Amino acid sequence: MNSVLADKKTVLILLGPALLCYTLVKLVPVVWSFGLSFFEGNMRGFDFVGLGNFAALFSDAELGAAILFSLKYSVVMTVGQVLLGYLLALFYVFILRRSSAFVRAIIFFPTVLPTVAVALLFTRLFEVAPQTGPINAGLNLFGMSSIDWLSQPDTSFLVIVIMELWGSMGFFAVLLYAGLLDIPEELLESARIDGANGLQLVRRIILPLSAPVLLSAVIFSFNGTLKVFDSVFALTNGGPGTSTQPLTLYMYKTTFSFQDYGYGSTLAVVLTVICLVVTLVIFGPARRDRTEA
Repeated sequence: MNSVLADKKTVLILLGPALLCYTLVKLVPVVWSFGLSFFEGNMRGFDFVGLGNFAALFSDAELGAAILFSLKYSVVMTVGQVLLGYLLALFYVFILRRSSAFVRAIIFFPTVLPTVAVALLFTRLFEVAPQTGPINAGLNLFGMSSIDWLSQPDTSFLVIVIMELWGSMGFFAVLLYAGLLDIPEELLESARIDGANGLQLVRRIILPLSAPVLLSAVIFSFNGTLKVFDSVFALTNGGPGTSTQPLTLYMYKTTFSFQDYGYGSTLAVVLTVICLVVTLVIFGPARRDRTEA
């Protein structure tokens, strides 16, 4: 194996196709989008504006609202996804143990459902008219009036969060479950013999040893939710008004609805920078701590 990897031609043959695909699918669109950010116009013609699109960012109130919504959504979803996923992973490993396969499959199932189908399902669940959905029917059963969930900013945000947590917690549970399986059973058994209870096991042994996979889950969740698009587009389309409009949806509308490819590409650059900064902020201190340790 070492002799094979030492041969540069062999390495190039093995990695070449993957690197070519990555370059064409990932790097070329990024460079192309960055180049378009210096122009304004659409497919009928472009005019060079230099840094004009970047200057326009500072006077765009809708951009500020979209970034704030994206960050708010990402923080709430990251906490929810990682926390629920971790609790489920602990449930799988230490309570269900070897009989957890069926439960894991059931909870993971919403992850593979089409986003549009899930959005239609939740639209019906929280519907107020022309038919009363199950959620409002439950409220009526207890003497409360129906709520038009998708016509108010706060309740619309709540429905989006519930829908996304339902659809994603199974994935994070499996991800964190795989990390918990790497913890040696002998270490846990020794701690039990020494008198450690369940809470002490989690706090003193399980949490520290599962920190790397937790960090990966946080980065994966935050970056993924920052780029949320399809679920919001299918459920609320950014409404009511623009109260649930993330940066990705604003970028989509600017580019394809208003045909402003230059400014839309500038918004894409902003999103890329935000994702990069968030990753460095989360990953940097953790990597430094592991190096010092």
